[in-house]
Amino acid sequence: MNASGHITSEICGQVGFITLNRPGALNALSLPMIRDLLAILLNWQEDDRVRAVAFRGMGKAGPFGVFCAGGDIRFFHQAVLAGNPELEDFFTEEYTLNHLIHNYPKPTIAFMDGVVMGGGMGIAQGTNFRLVTERTKMAMPETGIGLFPDVGGGHFLARCPGALGEWLALTGETIGSQGAIACGLADTCLESGQQSALWEALGATAIDYPNSLGDLIATYSIANYAVDTWGNGEIDHYFSLESVSAIAHALDASNSPWAAQTATRLRQNSPLMLHVTLAQIRRARGMGLADELRMERDMIRHCFNPRHLGRTAASSETTEGIRALAVDKDRNPKWQPEHIEDVTPDMVAPFFESPWPASAHPLKALD
Repeated sequence: MNASGHITSEICGQVGFITLNRPGALNALSLPMIRDLLAILLNWQEDDRVRAVAFRGMGKAGPFGVFCAGGDIRFFHQAVLAGNPELEDFFTEEYTLNHLIHNYPKPTIAFMDGVVMGGGMGIAQGTNFRLVTERTKMAMPETGIGLFPDVGGGHFLARCPGALGEWLALTGETIGSQGAIACGLADTCLESGQQSALWEALGATAIDYPNSLGDLIATYSIANYAVDTWGNGEIDHYFSLESVSAIAHALDASNSPWAAQTATRLRQNSPLMLHVTLAQIRRARGMGLADELRMERDMIRHCFNPRHLGRTAASSETTEGIRALAVDKDRNPKWQPEHIEDVTPDMVAPFFESPWPASAHPLKALD
């Protein structure tokens, strides 16, 4: 165990193994967990014994079964109400971790079994080998809690084929292994029962990247895994439209059951953050990862300090969304504005204005 008590790490053979070990909270990331992960990876970066790194989550019944459900949103809510400055540290250090994994000098593997959402995606999407199973439940559901898909979500969702990134970001839809591969968010599928054998085999393998790692993973993968595009054309038709309002109106006007269901799902999420999120994804297509993470850091500050809206941190969309989902659990957030059509450009644009000069940005060191 490391300092947080929720991260375990060991070196076996030539591989460093990391387990997210907070199963009672679906391995939701706390600030101490993020700090442990950063410390381990920075140490192993310079350790010649470690030639690759593998990540997994601990489930309630043992290893695997859950990867990571995201950040600890109850902590976010408590920190806002208490004025706890560690809320700022959380996002600065989490985004630093995301950037490190994307740029890690040694090959990395993520066993994305079970729930993989939010902060879990931030860890997994930066790895070289993203493995899914028949139990994978993947999503970026942040608009449902009055947030946006952060942890580099703009970067990896913007790189999905067609308008799949917009669809995932706006609706928060959960996809399985086929969907993850079709969206370019996973590389290989294996049976959940094969994960332990592959995990152990990694520790017994002489690492020659990419050949030996790729070959080893391939021997445990499902051969000729078929990926259904499950209606990408319909998704592209709607989610490539110019605005959230245009998307919603087109879905409303359709006779398709899928469109009606999608419209209902869309309108359950924060109207304001839907508009902010669409702008994020489309801006991110022309940005490198470091700049995109700096943009997200600006955005998250405005989410919890929406002064341009005349609202306090306690009355922000994010605080209200977390209250409704995870604190009071009434699942009835009071969004402001209430409707997609009521959001104006003046409400959205300030989310992309940095509250810091470039020389003082908390992520200025990212490159």
